[in-house]
Amino acid sequence: MKKIIESDRLLLRELDISDSEDFYNLNSDPEVLQYTGDNSFSSISDAELFLKNYNDYKINGFGRWAVISKESNDFLGWCGLKLNDEKLIDLGFRFFKSQWGKGYATESAKASLDYGFNNLKIDEIIGRASIDNKASVRVLEKLKMNFWKNDSCKGIENSVYYKINKTQYNKELR
Repeated sequence: MKKIIESDRLLLRELDISDSEDFYNLNSDPEVLQYTGDNSFSSISDAELFLKNYNDYKINGFGRWAVISKESNDFLGWCGLKLNDEKLIDLGFRFFKSQWGKGYATESAKASLDYGFNNLKIDEIIGRASIDNKASVRVLEKLKMNFWKNDSCKGIENSVYYKINKTQYNKELR
């Protein structure tokens, strides 16, 4: 497993098939998926197949990364960058409900932005969330991302889009 980023409390590394059970469990919680537009996996084998075929690292040089607690070595969720269908670089994150409210989304998302801008030399990164997902919207705002537009995202009509470019990021968060 390839380590990508290390923050104060977290290690972000490439996802692999050893994460299948955790990935399945994360995506089996209806509250976790409530605002995502995603469906749950029907089995651990389906999660394993998804991870086995996950090729964003090879194609784009980045992707969603497993977020691991440095203290416990537990899989907490995922965070990272993705080239979306609109050819924009999208910041995303998803955590087990038991990990909500601990600052892991903000910490891992900030580390992902830093890596994207300063290691991958990306010029602009967006973030999208359902307007009803107040916690995710708050994370995007804490990262000093700027409101861009209202639009639909993955079938969720009331979504908000935020964005930040490298110059803004380095001015605001560095």
